[in-house]
Amino acid sequence: MFALRKAGFVARAVSAGQKRFLSIHEYQSVNLLNSYGVPTPKSIPAHTPQEAFEAAKQFGSTGCVIKAQVLAGGRGKGKFDNGLQGGVHMVQTSPEQAQDYASKMLGAKLITKQTGAGGRICNAVMLAERRDPAHEYYIAVLNDRTTGGPVLVASSQGGMNIEEVAAKDPSAIITTPIDFDNGLSREEALGVAKKLGFQGEDAESQAADIFINLYKIFKDKDATQIEINPLAETKDGAVLCMDAKFGFDDNAEFRQPEIFALRDITQEDPSEVEAQKANLNFIKLDGNIGCLVNGAGLAMATMDVLALHGGNPANFLDVGGGATPETVKKAFEIISRDPKVKSIFINIFGGIMRCDYIAEGVIRAKKELSMDIPLVVRLKGTMEDEAKELIRESGLTIIPFDDLDEAAAVAVKLAL
Repeated sequence: MFALRKAGFVARAVSAGQKRFLSIHEYQSVNLLNSYGVPTPKSIPAHTPQEAFEAAKQFGSTGCVIKAQVLAGGRGKGKFDNGLQGGVHMVQTSPEQAQDYASKMLGAKLITKQTGAGGRICNAVMLAERRDPAHEYYIAVLNDRTTGGPVLVASSQGGMNIEEVAAKDPSAIITTPIDFDNGLSREEALGVAKKLGFQGEDAESQAADIFINLYKIFKDKDATQIEINPLAETKDGAVLCMDAKFGFDDNAEFRQPEIFALRDITQEDPSEVEAQKANLNFIKLDGNIGCLVNGAGLAMATMDVLALHGGNPANFLDVGGGATPETVKKAFEIISRDPKVKSIFINIFGGIMRCDYIAEGVIRAKKELSMDIPLVVRLKGTMEDEAKELIRESGLTIIPFDDLDEAAAVAVKLAL
């Protein structure tokens, strides 16, 4: 029941808890594409209304498009917390219009279907030249488990939700395996362009160049995904990447310092940023029962059991196998800072992790943070007896359990 009802955030919690993928803003993506010779509409970022005014003057009478730079999909249909509807607008009259839009976007939070009710702060806008597409395509480079390597995914039905396209018409998706070392050959790239239906040899050649260079970026920069939606063939015969989304493997941060310097932590939950610095795998959720668990699988099972008893977890938190009393205390600081948390459930299976370390961290947090939130603790495994003795000797109100089901039921009851 819970696994189905909460599949979205559980999947996000597990994937993010074990491996986070850096995302960058659209204007940063444009710069990266251009550095590899991949063509895009002329674009200029702005961080103040005055900068937006000056940028808009460079587009002249043709006008431009102003886009809120927020790391979330659905910007065009989003709404700012100050009432402005939409994060993408046409600037048709004057630079003053761009300045007015920027003044309303910058510093406000854009709420979309992907941000949640809190929205995400807009600290930059991007102004892009208007180009009229004759046809829009979808292009992506990503890793494919089936082939065991990178693939080029393409469709002639761009500018829309590709998942919906794949569900309605699987034949509309063209998947081409890419040789990891050598990339796409010219022949392969042209073959994809022909299948997609680009008009004329020149457009096919432009598209093929883009496909080849996208894979070069993918490999050179340790990307996990490059998505171009749409790739447009314009009315004047150009082939341009109109919008781009990048993901990069966090495990490659040590060899991609320039890419990871682009990270914008204002787009992330502050508690998640703080947890990451402490090497804690933490994802904030919407419930009122704080969870501290070791291991992603046990964390999922813990959230399942809480939900079966009518509860709702406030977070996913995997302390991992190498946690110390200090990191456990930091975990409690982060959890207890959430005003919605009414009880905390600690569920530890000690294999590599020592239960007495967890107990020490729990006791230290309870004392030093003056916590009045009820703590329900289940400790099993390595140094279990020693941990239970530490809790007993502390004299603190920490409710111990051996049975997972009973512990979860009490944690839910205390949160009511």
